[in-house]
Amino acid sequence: MDKTNPPNNPEADDIKPKQRRKRTKVVRNANATNKPRKRTKRIQPSRLRRKILLTGIETFGLGIAAFCAIIMLLGYSASRFSGTRFFINLLPFATGVLGLILAVSLFLVGWWRLRKWLRLHSELLAPALSLTMALLITWLVTHDQFTLAYGNFRTLVGGKEEAGRVTIAHQVYAAYRRHDVTQLQKMVNRSQEYRQAIEDAARSFNMDVDLLHGIAATESSFIPRDSSDGGKGLFQITRVPEAVMAQARKRLGSEKIALEDSRHNAFVAAATFKHYLAEMKGDLFLGLLAYNIGPANGGLRFIMQQYGATDFTTIQPYLQTLPRDYPIRVLSYSLAFRLWHKEGKLLAYEESNNAIYIQRIGIPGLHTGL
Repeated sequence: MDKTNPPNNPEADDIKPKQRRKRTKVVRNANATNKPRKRTKRIQPSRLRRKILLTGIETFGLGIAAFCAIIMLLGYSASRFSGTRFFINLLPFATGVLGLILAVSLFLVGWWRLRKWLRLHSELLAPALSLTMALLITWLVTHDQFTLAYGNFRTLVGGKEEAGRVTIAHQVYAAYRRHDVTQLQKMVNRSQEYRQAIEDAARSFNMDVDLLHGIAATESSFIPRDSSDGGKGLFQITRVPEAVMAQARKRLGSEKIALEDSRHNAFVAAATFKHYLAEMKGDLFLGLLAYNIGPANGGLRFIMQQYGATDFTTIQPYLQTLPRDYPIRVLSYSLAFRLWHKEGKLLAYEESNNAIYIQRIGIPGLHTGL
């Protein structure tokens, strides 16, 4: 037998490939165990919280700065380009808005690049710079020019509703300006006797206390009495819906209402005004007008339905025999009380920069200020 060429063994041939495969697997497994593993970086919780805090401060600062800058730019643009002519008003304003969008985009790109450079030096620099910008913008907000721009911006966004509110506001400012300061001061002094009762009623019905003072000033000048038309007390209460009277009883915690009692009178007045304000869907001018008209002639809601009026502008031509100046008088007195409570004195509207300052303070309930 030739030993150099052993005979073929089929079983041996079948075993050898399997053994080779096993050895290969062993080698691969050995290589896998010897290969160094990559370590995953874990951010410590304190480090993560610090990063989130700094990013939040940076975002907050940029947001405040951008918000105020957009209001100022659009406010000034609305004042400068207001009108309906295409080439003189509409086209320049639209171009300005596009320019504003481009400027914001360039600012964000520039800030991103600056941020990378700042972070190379310190991670505190970017948040500190954005917060400084926000503080600077906040300081500019206190200036009168921003108040004018903000008013123009509100008119631009608010449309018809805001235009109506601004119209009422300037009527109120004019009425306040015409008041005799000496007489007004005397009335404010008389109101101090009833201040606690009015504050309690306003708090109970979630009303602006200065607005409730304005109603009392218009109704009785803080000289409670019974009038010839049936009005009683501090707020000249006449006929009141039973549901309103029930609300007043509930808030007072009393089963019996004595309108001669100034505290009871104030609670009934607050409940009555809230009732009419809800009936007029929150419209302050119409709510005050409805309060003054009361249930006469079916009430203001019936009158508006009769003539197809929907707001203070469309109802005024039909109020020739009704006190359409009543809301303006109430709000002008309310403004006087707000100034008195904030400043400790009544400011002359035409002196110095008082007009802009008073407009910034705003009229109680009308929200025309900042």
